[in-house]
Amino acid sequence: MPIPFARAPRRRLLFNLALLLLLLAVLVVGREWRWLDLLQLSWKEWRTDPAARAAGVWLPDYRLALEVELSGLEEDETSGLTWNPQTGTLFTVTGKHPQLVELSPEGAILRRIRLTGFSDPEGVEALGDGRLAIVDERRRLLALFRLPPGADSFDLADAQRVDLGFADAGNKGFEGLGWDARTNRLLLALERPPALFGLAVSAAGAAGELQPLPGEGLPVRDLSSLTVDPRSGHFLLLSDESRLLVELDREGRPLSFISLLGGFNGLGRGIKQAEGVAMDAAGNLYVVGEPNRFHVFRKTHP
Repeated sequence: MPIPFARAPRRRLLFNLALLLLLLAVLVVGREWRWLDLLQLSWKEWRTDPAARAAGVWLPDYRLALEVELSGLEEDETSGLTWNPQTGTLFTVTGKHPQLVELSPEGAILRRIRLTGFSDPEGVEALGDGRLAIVDERRRLLALFRLPPGADSFDLADAQRVDLGFADAGNKGFEGLGWDARTNRLLLALERPPALFGLAVSAAGAAGELQPLPGEGLPVRDLSSLTVDPRSGHFLLLSDESRLLVELDREGRPLSFISLLGGFNGLGRGIKQAEGVAMDAAGNLYVVGEPNRFHVFRKTHP
């Protein structure tokens, strides 16, 4: 009879080790799949009433319609994306070799504009009146300018420059830009800790100081880009670490989301490093990911 008693501590030790390994596996998988982020957003989404869904973007209705590589940008690290209503094209910037790149809605490269004087362009936005804005994360500045017709290069010295502060942000400074036509202000996304700011912009240029935007705590771990739906005015926030695209209403409350993991919303392999998002007047969504992936999402329900 002593044998079973001798084996009991060993069995208990093996059981505890197995339980520990299972717990570690759950934590690792949970971190990769961001299940806490998904649970939190799913709960808020489920509580959204039908009227609010119809008035907003409502991201669950979107599915991947196109995925292509931006040929020739493999080594340039695309970051940021904007829809230019005046040209009917998109613009992105590249950080490794500073460029402003114009794209067709199908992801064809139309032209490249070399950026001189820029250190680390991370976000780009069309203001709707022909001006463009670029945020340089490393220099912590915003550049406002008009791109000359047919230009193949642009110098930072020819732009209006705005010091954004946050000198201690390092490589976790401002990454995203969005244009809010309703309030004539640029929205700026701080990468980490994630936060949104507004900057009033007039025909003469930027005016005033950065103002923190009110709202609930952002349900993402970082911010890599943002855009504004031109129809509802809702904000769309892109998070690389959380692998999410989240819709906020005008008061900063989460309404809906898309997971950028493979298997969701038509994505096969997922978007590993989402760096730019834009929306056109028809409601089509565009997302770029490093190094050079281009995605188009369209709504499946009217």
